[in-house]
Amino acid sequence: MKTRSLLFLLVLLAGVFVSAAMKPNSTPPAAKDALECAPGEISACGLPSNVVIDLSKAKVQRTEAQWRARLTAMQYRVAREQGTEPPFRNEYWDSKADGVYFCVGCDTPLFDSRHKFDSGTGWPSFWQPLEKAFLGEERDVGFGMIRIESHCVKCGSHLGHVFEDGPRPTGLRYCINSASLKFKLRADYDKWVAQGGAAN
Repeated sequence: MKTRSLLFLLVLLAGVFVSAAMKPNSTPPAAKDALECAPGEISACGLPSNVVIDLSKAKVQRTEAQWRARLTAMQYRVAREQGTEPPFRNEYWDSKADGVYFCVGCDTPLFDSRHKFDSGTGWPSFWQPLEKAFLGEERDVGFGMIRIESHCVKCGSHLGHVFEDGPRPTGLRYCINSASLKFKLRADYDKWVAQGGAAN
């Protein structure tokens, strides 16, 4: 009797383990950082976004023709179609200039060069935005991974993604496409602010 009970219990446990092993994982893995990728692998930064941004809430509204007239083809693909530019072959990835980065879609100041760091990924990286309220975030589960998409709240332009592998004090890395940004030198930014640019 004890042998049968023990045998039944072992068979039952084996069935539970086999069932758990065969069950598909419903949670996508966390995004892979570019520095963790093997040669030839694509990092989480290198993949386009796969979220739906509610553009009806954006304060800046333009027609598709107006967007295409304002932006270059690459800017349009990245900012309006949530694409991604190539790493190490974009305008600001290694820029050391002192100033402020603005949204290409609406001229909202987004990032300060004082918060920029070399992440080794080939895209401009910042450990914090100029003002957190200027950025929107959406959970992005495309491509079998979990990422946090970042966009401008004023016009809805896609910027990039946010990862939790940045430096202190925030521990965040805003991996941003150069194509979504415009840059003003610090002196030009200070003049812009003095002229009431932030209120426009």
